[in-house]
Formats: sequence, structure tokens, C-alpha cells
Amino acid sequence: MNSWLFPVLLATPVLLLLALGIVGFVLRYQRRLLRQQEEMRQMHENAQQQALEAALLAQEEERRRIAADLHDGVGTTLAIVKLHLNTLNQPDLTGEATILLDQAINEVRRISRNLLPAALQKFGLSFALEALARTMPADGPTHVEVEQHGTPRRLDPKQELIVYRVVQELLGNGLRHAHASLIRIEVEYGPDFMALRYSDNGVGFDPTVPDQPPLPGTRTGLGLTNLRSRVGVLRGTLRHESAPGQGTQVWISLPLPYLVTNQATSLSFA
Repeated sequence: MNSWLFPVLLATPVLLLLALGIVGFVLRYQRRLLRQQEEMRQMHENAQQQALEAALLAQEEERRRIAADLHDGVGTTLAIVKLHLNTLNQPDLTGEATILLDQAINEVRRISRNLLPAALQKFGLSFALEALARTMPADGPTHVEVEQHGTPRRLDPKQELIVYRVVQELLGNGLRHAHASLIRIEVEYGPDFMALRYSDNGVGFDPTVPDQPPLPGTRTGLGLTNLRSRVGVLRGTLRHESAPGQGTQVWISLPLPYLVTNQATSLSFA
């Protein structure tokens, strides 16, 4: 055997083991790096989720405060003013002012109820949605239908409030911008999910155009950002379709764990 061949044969397995060790180290490093990147991404998503939830909770707290101020402050003040007018015993002079005060008091109560839905807290989401549908004027330019399917069950109170706000937002956007004669909201209660479908026969909008102030007689996707934020907090998905002059449809799916799985709310929906 040549004198130079023996050292080569001896060094070859050592070099192979060294190469394999380097490859293994690189692979482990890459796996560790990918795992750290995934953990960082999860932490970033969780931080965003927590920030969004905190913002929504702060918004609800502000709504509660405003509702209380309206009900206890403005509403009470208006009622006292009405009492003072009644003590004057001059209906010819105070009659019109009393009517206006009654309208203002009713409007304050309505705004307070919308800001803080008592029906939701007392009786749950299903009942609150039925009550929301009944607040729509029957003789108004837009007919609103809210249909509920499946077995309504209670959710975690925070989840119920977010879902209620989603429906409220859908309805509010439609009433303000759609110029529709019919708005329909369907709610489906599944075994471990909730599905919402909104549709109207209004002016529609071009979903490819960025949100901007609408021109007279037109509509934009303004409002979808708030909806996506609320749906995102519940880990749901949102899809929408629209076109100018062809109405709007929105589909929302929410993977909700139910608070009570063996108690159904027995309601009849008109």
C-alpha cells in the first residue's frame, strides 16, 4: 500500500463524520430557527389579538359610561324640566315644549338601550336579536327581517356582546348606506359554531375600490373594517360579495364554544 494512501483512508471516515456533524448541526439550527420564528409569529398574533380585545373591551366600557350618563344625567334632567313645565298649568304655552321633551326623553332612552343592550345581559343573544328586529319601524322605507335557525344557546357574555355588535353593525351599515327596501339577517346556531348571513337589495358597492366617502346614491365598503376586527377577535371568517346596483351579501362563520350545551332557549321568531 502506498504510503500516502493509508492516511487518506484513515482521514476519510473522520471527514465524513465531520461533514455529517456539520449537516446535522445546520439542520438542527434551521429547525430551531424556524421554531423560534413560529413562536415569535404566534406571540405577535397573540399580542395583536390581546390588543384588539382590550380595545373592544375599552370601547364597550366607554359605551356603558355614556349610556349611564345619558340615562341618569340627561334623561333625568329632561324629566325634571318636563315636571317644571307641568307645574305652570299653562298647557297652551307649554304643550308643544312638553311634546318635544317627550320626544327627547324617548330618544335618550333609545340611544341608551342601543349603547347598553339590557335584553342581551338579561336574556341572552337570541332574545336580544329578536328584540333588535322589533325596534325597526314597520312602516319605514326599509323592511328588516331577522331569522334564527337551529337551537339557540347561551354563549360566554363577552362573546354574546361581540356577536350582537356584529349584527348591529351589519344592520346599521345597511340602514345608513344600502338604500334598500329589504334587509335580511339570518343566524344559524350549529353544534359548535354560529353562522351569520346578511343580504340586502340596495345600491351595492364595488369591493375593489378602497374605502372613501361615498358619492350621493352610491355606497362603499365602509364599515367592513370594524366587522373584520370583531370577527377576528372570535377567530371567525368573513366573506362578502357586492356590485353596484346589485345589493350586498356578507357571510360570517364563528367557531364558538357554547357556555351551556344542554340548555336551549325556547323562542318563536316572527
